Amino acid sequence: MIANLKQTTQEKMEKGLQGLINELKKIRTGRAQVTMLDSVRVNYYGNMSPLSQVASVSTPDAKSFLIAPWEASMLKEIESAIIKSDVGMTPINDGKVIRLKVPDLTEQRRKDLVKQTKKTVEDAKVAIRMARRDANEELKKALKDKAISEDENKKSETDIQKLTDDYIKKVDAISDEKEKSIMTI
Repeated sequence: MIANLKQTTQEKMEKGLQGLINELKKIRTGRAQVTMLDSVRVNYYGNMSPLSQVASVSTPDAKSFLIAPWEASMLKEIESAIIKSDVGMTPINDGKVIRLKVPDLTEQRRKDLVKQTKKTVEDAKVAIRMARRDANEELKKALKDKAISEDENKKSETDIQKLTDDYIKKVDAISDEKEKSIMTI
């Protein structure tokens, strides 16, 4: 039972960590990253499809994107989808491909992005702490029902706290790396 509980708790914490990583990919730095365009949805014959499914997206250099649609007829659709999205870049359509230039970040915008990062990181920490709380409540319930002993309860609480501390350290390391990349010009 205890091993099962620890496994479930670790899975919840891992989900929180993966959620953080996915959310941080959406926060842009001064460099072009293909993941910045993950939120762009294109109307592909009546279906809203991710940009990556209707075109090849590449980064020829650190400050620009090159979007080559699979079908030339999709150029206008892709262009309008980018304009409607919240990526903050204006598409340049040359008839064959679409180019996007990543605008330079101002100091104020960098600070705002760091604040946004800190909020996302705090949400991930809360998710990890909630997993710890749920596990500790399960342990208390098992102790009350006499399914485990006092010693097993104390040892399990200690193990779960150690697991929590490890995941919080991972979150902090990811956060520091993201903040450094945002503030780097």
